[in-house]
Amino acid sequence: MAKRDYYEILGVQKTAAKDEIKKGYRKLAVQYHPDKNPGNKASEEKFKEATEAYEVLADDQKRQIYDQYGHAGLEGMGAGGPGGFDPSAFQGFEDIFGDFSGVFENLFGGGGSGSRRRSGGHGGPSQGASLRYDLQISFHDSIFGTKAEVQYSRNESCTTCRGSGASGGAGRKMCPTCQGAGQVRHSSGFFSIASPCPTCHGEGTTIENPCRECGGSGVQKKRQKILVTIPAGVEDGKRINIPRQGDAGASGGPYGDLFVFIRVKPHASYERSGADLYCAVPISITQAALGAEITITALDEKQLKLKVPAGTQNGKLLRIREEGVPMANGKKGDLYIKIIVQVPVKLSSKARALLEEVSRLEGENTSPVPISLAELRS
Repeated sequence: MAKRDYYEILGVQKTAAKDEIKKGYRKLAVQYHPDKNPGNKASEEKFKEATEAYEVLADDQKRQIYDQYGHAGLEGMGAGGPGGFDPSAFQGFEDIFGDFSGVFENLFGGGGSGSRRRSGGHGGPSQGASLRYDLQISFHDSIFGTKAEVQYSRNESCTTCRGSGASGGAGRKMCPTCQGAGQVRHSSGFFSIASPCPTCHGEGTTIENPCRECGGSGVQKKRQKILVTIPAGVEDGKRINIPRQGDAGASGGPYGDLFVFIRVKPHASYERSGADLYCAVPISITQAALGAEITITALDEKQLKLKVPAGTQNGKLLRIREEGVPMANGKKGDLYIKIIVQVPVKLSSKARALLEEVSRLEGENTSPVPISLAELRS
């Protein structure tokens, strides 16, 4: 089921200030808080939905990504987007939640940068976090495709303990603080709030003899270099999913994915609209009046012949079929050329005399009737 718009969830406009966003969330948080609606799954889902919306819109960076790319821009980044779930965004709601932001971690299954998706809260293997990489490419490469090398840091399974976090094959034992529950509960006035256990961090177990190489985490931060294939016709903002190139999972679990977001540099002469390309070409007044055959240099340096009909007006769009953007069905869009008729600034005496003769023969209209702007745009 598609996610609802975050602004719609909080009942605010897209231009809303932070105070309006906070006010909208406060109203929903009081209404749907799980401790005020025990056992009500519908209320719990509404609370989670509102909390996720606020956590994104209260953060300037995440809000900017969401406004530009929607939910897709935040996918694979952990709870709420880049940087993972941030409890600090909820400062100022102590009258609702007390001092225990762990209620959110309990609802959303953990948080924080690089947080792992736990497997039952007892230290079992779980998939690693997915990562995001923004790749800028040229306009030319976006049309014809390319291969690009990307370098980034990721968590890889520790080679010494093979991702277990334990040294010499040592096992795990039940956490003495939470007795294996993975969470502890705190009372704060009306509410009783569960938060991840501070000793085992929600695992429910602890490692008796941590691996010295990775400090018991089971992962090591390493630089990764891979070659990414950019398909022909890729658009700005497109996301390419590369499986198993994200962070290593906990306890030897599978790797997450790498999401490469494409950023296309603007071209000096060409623009794109869907599968079609557009450019502007200057011609002389004689070429426009008499007609001509001109040569256009395409993006791939191919020389294209274009016939300009006699009497072509300034701003006229001419088309060259299937010289646009490659499409998935094997076809290509079209190339549209906007004709710009250039009027000479300086004339030789002979050129002036010839134009004066043309003016005399054609008969200049010294009282032109205004033309509607709508007619010019058609």
